Amino acid sequence: MDPHLLRTFAAVARHGSFSAAAHELGYTQSAVSQQIAALEQDLGTPLLRRRPVALTDAGARLLEHAGPILLRLSAARADVTRLSGAPAAAVVLATTPFAAFRAATLVAVQRAMPRVTFTLAVAGRDAIATGVATAAFDLGLVDGVAAPSDPLALPDAGRLATVVLAQEEVVVVMPRDHLLAGRRSVRLADLADAAWIDAPEAAVPPAQLRALARADGFRTGPAYPGTDRAVLLELIAAGAGLALLPASRTDGVPVAEPRLVHRTELVHGSLTPAARAAAEAFRRPS
Repeated sequence: MDPHLLRTFAAVARHGSFSAAAHELGYTQSAVSQQIAALEQDLGTPLLRRRPVALTDAGARLLEHAGPILLRLSAARADVTRLSGAPAAAVVLATTPFAAFRAATLVAVQRAMPRVTFTLAVAGRDAIATGVATAAFDLGLVDGVAAPSDPLALPDAGRLATVVLAQEEVVVVMPRDHLLAGRRSVRLADLADAAWIDAPEAAVPPAQLRALARADGFRTGPAYPGTDRAVLLELIAAGAGLALLPASRTDGVPVAEPRLVHRTELVHGSLTPAARAAAEAFRRPS
């Protein structure tokens, strides 16, 4: 399949509109229609219904493949460009809200390399992994909760290296007047009937909690798609729901079962000299 046609198809499917996809891609609506027709001819099956625009079964299946395929193509281009291009005079480091970020480390690296501009960005785990793969970020600090022997779940974005920087206990953060707030520890399954804030970029979402606890329940409370830790803690204090967070960042009740850890990992692809110096500094113990 022609990746240009696949990218056009993904844009139409995302917007549900030929005209909106044309505006995003800088084509005429007629050109978008011709590209979709060419892709359908290549595959020998309709992918989209017109008026209103909707995916056929074949189109829905192709869309499942399109995202990872286009991401890997962008990652491949970025990886080759990083290796063949001139050394960058700037480094962009992205971090998730609860990653074990050490500001002193970044400041020390910048002082040692005064001609290099360092930029710090805050984003979600998947956005950082994708951004590192496509060269939007040079380095990423991502965090998450997993069993001690399991890796963090990241998008399949090509050849990304990961290094564990920190690992610690996790706690359930709950309002002070919660019945279990005074416990020395708690089993995650004991809180299966509680409501949990759906904050996939700042805490463990309910769907992952069910998988970790191997139990049903874990009702979805308010959805918070942001990355601001203060907002999340205010929602918990107000009684909106519970959250599973690293023990060093807030007070909470430790999780005794199952055995879980909060892990911070450094993510990178091919490194420029400046990015390599920053990566090595973060790998060193603080």
